[in-house]
Amino acid sequence: MSTIQVIVADDHPLFREALGLALKQALGDVEIIQAGNMADLEQRAREHSSADLVLLDLHMPGVQGFSALIYLRAHHPELPVCVISANNNPVVMQRAMDHGAAAFIHKSAPIDEIRAALQTVLAGDIWQSADLDRSGNGTGADELEVAERIGELTPQQFRVLMMVAEGLLNKQIAYDLDISEATVKAHMTAIFRKLGVSNRTQAVLMTQRLAVEPTESGQHGFSER
Repeated sequence: MSTIQVIVADDHPLFREALGLALKQALGDVEIIQAGNMADLEQRAREHSSADLVLLDLHMPGVQGFSALIYLRAHHPELPVCVISANNNPVVMQRAMDHGAAAFIHKSAPIDEIRAALQTVLAGDIWQSADLDRSGNGTGADELEVAERIGELTPQQFRVLMMVAEGLLNKQIAYDLDISEATVKAHMTAIFRKLGVSNRTQAVLMTQRLAVEPTESGQHGFSER
């Protein structure tokens, strides 16, 4: 059997190492590609588009809620994404599946369950936990529409939107991305058009609809410049 290539995206280095060991125990010959934030994940997914799967933690620097999952499904549909999370809320699990996850695995899951989930996904199927919320209270149509619109953003527009959602000003975004403020404003205009909003605050409120938990939507000070 050929080497299985797995991108592990989590902001805790020790967990990435531990998960790598668990993957080798569960699957045998595995190559682990690590990503500690969204910028890393974008690069790894681009460089390793033929990887067998991605293991994604929902809480990473540079993302809002389910946005990393949505980005991967939109820009790398050939990469199956397994969410691995400490969150055991059945509604959150169902929402992840609705946004295109191939599996939702709890971080405390026994090795046999991890093996079963990953083998199912590697075989091209969807693995569904018994804990999924099947009551119909998962993802609303408005959230799915937001996800679709965010999925239409280019990688650079996505980066800009995530930085805006973190409360950064245009000049800070320009500095961090090494682009001009005029370019940031051009990206913002395109983002507003694709999201169907007219200003910065509305764009941020839209991204907050993707929050994993309602309390995740914090209070930010927004500026138009």
